[in-house]
This record gives sequence, structure tokens and C-alpha cells, in this order.
Amino acid sequence: MIIPGVPVALQRKYEPVARIVAIVAGVLLAGSAYLPWAYSGDALDDVSYLGGPSFLQFVILGFGLGLTALMVCSIRFSQGIGRFRIGWIRGAKALATGALIAMVVIVAAISFELGGTINVMYGGWIATVLALLAFVATRFMITELDPDLNTAKTPAWLGILAIALIMLVVLFTAYYALDQSDPGTFVTFGIYAGTVVVVLLRTGAMGWLTSVSSKHRRVLILSAFIVAFLFPFTQGGSQANMSIATQVLIFAATAMGLNIVVGLAGLLDLGYIAFLGAGAFVAAMLSESAFATIGWHPPFIVTMLISGCVSATLGLIIGSPTLRVSGDYLAIITLAFGEIFRVAMINLDGTDGPDLTHGSNGIPGVPGLNLFGFDFSEEHTILGFQLGMYSNYYFVLLVLVAVVILIFSRLNNSRIGRGWVAIREDEKAAEAMGVNVFGLKLFAFASGAFLAGVAGSIKAHHDISVTPDQYIFLESAFLLAAVVLGGMGTVLGVLIGATLLRMMPEKLRFVNEYRLMIFGLLLVVMMRFRPEGLIASERRQLEFHDEDEQLAERIEEERHDAGEAEGVPAGTEEVTR
Repeated sequence: MIIPGVPVALQRKYEPVARIVAIVAGVLLAGSAYLPWAYSGDALDDVSYLGGPSFLQFVILGFGLGLTALMVCSIRFSQGIGRFRIGWIRGAKALATGALIAMVVIVAAISFELGGTINVMYGGWIATVLALLAFVATRFMITELDPDLNTAKTPAWLGILAIALIMLVVLFTAYYALDQSDPGTFVTFGIYAGTVVVVLLRTGAMGWLTSVSSKHRRVLILSAFIVAFLFPFTQGGSQANMSIATQVLIFAATAMGLNIVVGLAGLLDLGYIAFLGAGAFVAAMLSESAFATIGWHPPFIVTMLISGCVSATLGLIIGSPTLRVSGDYLAIITLAFGEIFRVAMINLDGTDGPDLTHGSNGIPGVPGLNLFGFDFSEEHTILGFQLGMYSNYYFVLLVLVAVVILIFSRLNNSRIGRGWVAIREDEKAAEAMGVNVFGLKLFAFASGAFLAGVAGSIKAHHDISVTPDQYIFLESAFLLAAVVLGGMGTVLGVLIGATLLRMMPEKLRFVNEYRLMIFGLLLVVMMRFRPEGLIASERRQLEFHDEDEQLAERIEEERHDAGEAEGVPAGTEEVTR
């Protein structure tokens, strides 16, 4: 990296000195974790002890040691190890940047929580100065090594072990993040986690992990399901944490349905929350609530299917006359549909229309689910672990998300999915090649709406009450942001995006007035530096980085290797295409 305004010759001259400074700063930064950072233990996770680091201080210790190791490797293995070129310096820069941001946030949190910077002890200032010194030193390193670990020949046992370790880290990260009630600790830990991800990306390790995961996809899916299943057992019966977790799963299942509409078919839908609301209202009206407006109370399985079908019917009704337009016009129409749905639910109060929803009061008192004699509203003890109401809903939603992922994956890999992608890329060209454009667009709208309606039927029992004000445009915007942020057309990306956008507002309530502004800024930064999303598909990577010849060659080699592994002769894929 070349620093603007600084001659390259000057950077090259001081680069050896900068390496040594960065190594020394990394060692001292690790040692600063044993110093007190605050006068009182009331700030963060008690960083006031001398010689007794807290968890946050231990992470800074790890950052310091990691920075030192990467810098030593950049000197010792300046040309890489063997035939791999590893981005040691890129990783070191990311670690130094993350450490500096984390220390600034820590100092600000201590000052805010204890009442002034005077409460920051010498250890906190020393760690901040060392992080700044490491940051400046790494900026003088202009040697950029392109990480390329994707073609590494990895033994099967090592790949499986790496997947298992990643899943354990994910489980611990989710447990620790949800367990934090202190805002400063949560934000700092989020910066730590984000820095680790950036380091993996910059060093090329993330590409290697992606390659390993694709080779052992079944192991990855099984490990992810086991980790998700074990998550409630790590919460100690906490209702608050499990409530957030269930909201994340509801949001994720709904976002997966929107991913079909936006990510695959390329239809910009700004009123998608209406389908979730339709499913929730249908479930509430058919429930055994004292305020239910329909006298028929079928089993929940039947109610869930009816909710999905009603939402799909709404999708067909709104889609039939409007899907002949596209782009901005379709976005405006769907935005209007979302508002029409909310106003219509308010008017179904018995005065302006039939009494189906009780107007703005909605339908309260929706009872908990009862499936096959299992009461979801009661606490249960399994293997000595206490599981509350939200834990029960969590397991049901976990099954729902698994089914939604299965449906999405099958559709994505089918002829229908290829038709959707063709429509998204060039609707006129797809129509010229014989693709039933209108039929596939309508099917995308209806199938996405069906999945949202099913999720809404569970949400009604989870939230206990259903009101029109729960389904406003802002919720549609968050759903769309989750799809775009995570990576359109991918499963893992949407799950990550939904998790971030649903969990962050719950943990950032201390900045309630500014959290939307913070989200907006983060999205702007994200779209500037990684427009394809956190987890991008190969096609999206090539769309946004078409000038990256190395990326195109690597993707083509992976496709070629996959074709040979399946017994397809080289070049057959292109001919078939």
C-alpha cells in the first residue's frame, strides 16, 4: 500500500525500521493487557486489575502476539511458504487497525461509563499509544503479497478439524455476545470479531476455509446444525437472550424468502414485510385467543399452511398486474403495497370494514403453541438444562430455517433457479432465449411470499400479540438490507446478514436515537468496499470485480476441477452452456 503524499522511496527507506517498530509494538501491546486500564471495575468486564487480565484484555494480548507473529513471518518468509504467497503484511495491517479501533472504543467506554477520561488508568493509555504506533508502522509497508491459499492440498482430516474448530468458535462468539449486558463490552467484542474476519480475508485464510468447506459440505452442514441445536443449552435458561435468538431466526427465515425474490430473480421488493404480516394475522385470527375473530381453530400445522397460502395468494394478486414492470417502478409499487396492507389491517376494525383484526389494537392474547401435547409456553428441563418458552420456539424455528434452506438450495440449483438468474442478469435476453419471464417472476413472488407467511404464523404465537404497527416499511428495509449485506443469492450470507441486523439493534439500545444513523453509515461503508456482500457468490464477485483477472482465473480453475472430479470432460461445461 502506498501512502498518499509520501514518496515511495521514503517508504521503502523506512520500511525495515517500520517492521522492527511494529514487532516491538506488538510485543508491548500484548504485555499491556496485564496493566490496569480503569480505576473501577464497573466499566466493561472489569479491566482494573494489575496482572489479572479480563477477557477483553486477553483478546488484545492475542492481537499483540498475532501482530508480532505476522511481522516475523513477513521477514522470515518474505516470498511465502513453498508455492503459496501469503499476505502476512495485509493481515498485520488489519490487526493493527482493529487493535487501534478497539482501544479507542475501550477508552471512550471507560470515560463514558465512569464519568471522564480521568478514570482511564495508565495501562489503557499505554495500550492505545502502542496500538497507534503499530498502526503507523504497518502503514509504511508497501510490500503487498496476494494471498492464494485456495489451491492448497489439504488432508481430509485437517479440513474436517478446521470446520469443527470454526463451529466451536462461532458457538462461543454467539454465546459471549448475547451474554453481554454492558454496551461497551459488546461493541468492543464486535470489533474484535470483525477484525478477526478481516485478518482471515486479508491473509487468504478465508479463501482456504471456503475451499475446504465446499469439499466437505456435508460435514459443514452437520456441524452448523449441531452448533445451532446446542446454542440454547449454553444460555443458562436466559429468556432475554433466547428471545433475541428466536427473533433472529424469524428474521432469517423471512429474509431467505426475500432472497428468492431479490437475490435470484432480481425483483426489488420494498413491501415484503406485508407477507410476513399476512401470515401472522391469519394465524392470530385462527388461534384460540379470546380476541380471535374466526371461530374455527384448526391444528397449528394446518394454520401454518393456510397462512403461507394466504400470503402466496396476496403475492399472486399483487404480482399479476405489476410484474410486467421492473426496476424503480416495481420498487414503488411494492412499497405502496406494503403501506396498503398496513392501512387495510387498521381499517378491518368493524367500522370501516369487517371486524377481522380489531383495527390498530390488533389481536392480543395469542396463546403459545401446543404441538402433539408439547406446550411451548411452559419451561422444560432436558438433561438437567432448563429451557424456557423462547428456547422451545427456537427449536421449531431452527427446523423451519432448515426447511427453507433446503427449498432455496433446491430451487437455486434447478432449471427454475437458472431461469431466475437469467431474468436477473438480462430480462430481454432471457425472454429471447425462450424463458417464461412473467411466469417465473410470478412464481418467485408467490414462493417467497409463502415462506414469509409460514414464518409469520410462528411469529404470531411467539410475540403473543399481532398489531399493524409491527409491519411498517422500516422492517422491509431491514430485510432487504440483510439480503444485500450478507450476499444476494447465497444462504450463509443471508443468515449472517439477518443475524447482524436483528441482534445489533437489541444490543445497541443505549444509542437508540442514533442506531439507524450508525446502521446507515455501516451500510454505506459496506457497499463502498464490499458491494457483493459479506458472503458473495462467484457470479456476484465477478460482476463487481470484473477487472480482477486473477479472481476470474481462479473461479474458472475451480469449476474445471469440479467438472473433472465429477467425470465431466474439460470444456463440456462451456459447450453445454
